[in-house]
Amino acid sequence: MNTLHSFRAPWGLTLKLVSAVGSAICLGLFSMQVLSSAALHRYQPLAWLWSLLPVMVLACALFTVRGYRIESHALLVERLLWVTRIPLDGLLSASVEVRAMRGSVRTCGNGGLFSFSGLYWNRNLGHYRAFVTDLNHTVVLRFVTRTLVVSPDRPEEFVRELGVESH
Repeated sequence: MNTLHSFRAPWGLTLKLVSAVGSAICLGLFSMQVLSSAALHRYQPLAWLWSLLPVMVLACALFTVRGYRIESHALLVERLLWVTRIPLDGLLSASVEVRAMRGSVRTCGNGGLFSFSGLYWNRNLGHYRAFVTDLNHTVVLRFVTRTLVVSPDRPEEFVRELGVESH
């Protein structure tokens, strides 16, 4: 395995649509609340709750997956402001599995506002962690005790770079 190899995390159509529509709805609702409060010239007791909408959009944007790096015995998931390090100890297999997240249920995390990331479950994979930007180009990493799904721009090369047998 090379000491450093980088892969982009391109956005698929679904992520683009969910991010655009979700952001527009959240920011639109917030703007409407601000404008209606100003027009009424009165304080609305729960109006502060609407301010959570742009905060939510910003928080989800911070968790955007920008790319992946494979370094000595670790997968680094590049976010906007930090990197999530995933040790590759116990990696049993890595395989390109188109649309691996199909039929998944999100148990905790983000379901498409700038990334599909967090904890998911589906019948084929069981419980797994996702760092995905393109649902149609996924790689499944199976470890001894966990499963991970990512979506690098060159899935076959990513699997080769990991240097493990495909499942």
